[in-house]
Amino acid sequence: MEWYGVRTVVRWGDCDAYEERLTIWRASSADQAIELAERDAVKYAEIVSGRYAGLAQSYLIGPEQPGHGDEVYSLLRDSVLDPDEYLSTYFDTGAEHTAG
Repeated sequence: MEWYGVRTVVRWGDCDAYEERLTIWRASSADQAIELAERDAVKYAEIVSGRYAGLAQSYLIGPEQPGHGDEVYSLLRDSVLDPDEYLSTYFDTGAEHTAG
């Protein structure tokens, strides 16, 4: 059994918002971790009157229980954009809900 970080996406029902969730799972494989995370995403979507968008990406953390400051998810993306353009394109579009 190893620890996995899994990123899922849920569309909220009462607004035009998508939530990216990072959860950690102890599983025997990446496929099992994704299966657990997808079940959780469906339940969570019901709570927020939304729906699971169908995206789950896993990241192997390792066999040791995650601790303070450990990396639980990482995504490497190729891009020719400079850092400011990259952040504006993917992370700081102005449509993020960052307060609260």
